[in-house]
Amino acid sequence: MKTLFLVCFLMASFSICFAQKGIGLQQVDTKKSKNDTTWVSYSAKTLASLKHFKMQKEPPLNSYGSWEVNQEKSTGFFRAQKIKDRWWIIDPDGYPYINKGVAVFRPFSSDYQEKEMLKKYGSEEHWYQKESDFLRSEGFNGLGAWSDVDLVRDSKKPMVYTVIVNAMGSYNAANIKRFGGKYKTAGWQGYRFDLVMVFDPEFDAYCDAAFKDVAKYKDDKYLLGYYSDNELPWKTDALDISLKNLAKDEPGYIAAKKWLDERKGKDAGLNDITEEDRLAFSGLYFETYMKKVTTALKKYDPNHMYLGCRFNQQEGNELTNPTLFKVAGKYMDIISINHYRKWEPDATQMSNWEKWSGKPFLITEWYTKGEDSGLKNNTGAGWIVKTQQDRGYFYQNFVLDLLKSKNCVGWHWFTYQDNDPNNLKTDSSNLDSNKGIVDTDFNRYDPLLNQMKILNDQVYNVIQYYDSSAKK
Repeated sequence: MKTLFLVCFLMASFSICFAQKGIGLQQVDTKKSKNDTTWVSYSAKTLASLKHFKMQKEPPLNSYGSWEVNQEKSTGFFRAQKIKDRWWIIDPDGYPYINKGVAVFRPFSSDYQEKEMLKKYGSEEHWYQKESDFLRSEGFNGLGAWSDVDLVRDSKKPMVYTVIVNAMGSYNAANIKRFGGKYKTAGWQGYRFDLVMVFDPEFDAYCDAAFKDVAKYKDDKYLLGYYSDNELPWKTDALDISLKNLAKDEPGYIAAKKWLDERKGKDAGLNDITEEDRLAFSGLYFETYMKKVTTALKKYDPNHMYLGCRFNQQEGNELTNPTLFKVAGKYMDIISINHYRKWEPDATQMSNWEKWSGKPFLITEWYTKGEDSGLKNNTGAGWIVKTQQDRGYFYQNFVLDLLKSKNCVGWHWFTYQDNDPNNLKTDSSNLDSNKGIVDTDFNRYDPLLNQMKILNDQVYNVIQYYDSSAKK
C-alpha cells in the first residue's frame, strides 16, 4: 500500500507540473442512463488542474480524522461553525473536521455477500477491523447512512458515523396498509399523491417512537448526527395537490383549506393560487414536519446535530425553494442533500443554500457507475462512465467544487459495495449497478480509489489553496 501511494503521489506531482502549462483537465465520456444511445464528453477538474497548487503533508490527524490545528472551543460533541467565511465541522475536542465518508458501510447486503465476507474475513468483527482501516488508508474519516452502527460502536477503533431514523418513512409504511398495501396514486418515493403526511395527528406517535431508540447514542462522541428521513417529496405545489386530491375530512385537506381561507378568503379556490401562495404554504407544510421531528429528537438526544431529511437533487424543485431552506435553517445544524442527475454541483445553487438557510450542507449520496465493472448498470440514479479511472476523475471534479463553495462540510460516496445482481430481496434501485468502491466479492476498484485517495489526503491543503486564492 505504501508503494502504491508513493507511485500515486509521484504521478500526481508529475501531473501538477504540467498543470502549470494549462494541462490537467480530464475528458470523461458519460451517459445519464443505460437507455441513452450516445456518450457526452464532460471536463473533469483534478488536483493537477489547480494552478500553482502544491501537494504537501497535512497537519496530523486525531482519532476522529480531524486535523490537529487551529483548535476551537471543545464541547464534547460534533458541531458546525462558520469561521470567517468558511463553514467547518468542529469535532468533540475542538478541532476542524471535514466529513469524508462512505455510505452503507456494512459487511454484506445479500446472502451471497455474507458467504463471501465470511470466506474472506472470518467474522463481521474482523471485516470491520480490516475494512475500516482500509477506508482510513484511502483518506476517508466517516460513515454515511445505513452503515452497521452496532459494529462501529462495539469496535476498539470506531469511525465517525451517522444514524438515519425514518420517522415519516415508518408512518408511511403503516399508513399504506389502510389502502390495501398500495396507493391508487403515488409518487416515485411511494407517498400518496406525492404528499408528506405532516398534518396527520397519527404521525406524532410514530415520530416519538422512531426517535425513542436514539437515547442510547446520546453520549457517543463518534456520532456526527441524525437524519430524520430520506428523500421525502417536498413539492412546492403541495397546496394544490392537497386541495385537489385529498378528501375533505382528511387532516391534510383541512390544514390546506384553512390556510387558504385565512390568506385569501373562503371563496378562494385552486384557480386563485399563485406561485407566491405555493411557496408560502410550503413553508408551513415543511415547518410542521420540522417541529415534530426535532422536538422528538431533542427529547431523547439533546447533544448531537440534526442533519435534516436528505433533500433530493434528482426530482422536484425543493433545492430551488428559498422558503424551504429558510425553514431548514431554523431547525437543522447541517443540511443533507442527495446529489444526482448533474455532472457537478452548481456554484450559484450552493451559495443560495447557505444564503437562504444560514447553514452549511453535507452531500449524503452521489456516485457514478463504471461500464468496465461487468455489471448491467440498469438501476440507480448515478450517471454511467466508461472506466473506474473515469469514476475517480468524477470524484475529484465534484469534490473540488464542493470545497471551493466554502459551505460544504462533507460528502458521503454511495456506496461501499456494489449491488449484488442476484439479490432479489432488495428494492428495484439497488439491483445491478456499480456504485461501490469494492465489488460484490470485496475486490477493490483501485483506479477509482487511487484518485479518491490523492484528493482525500489533500483536502486541508485544497481548502487553504482556495481560501488564499480568494484573498488575492
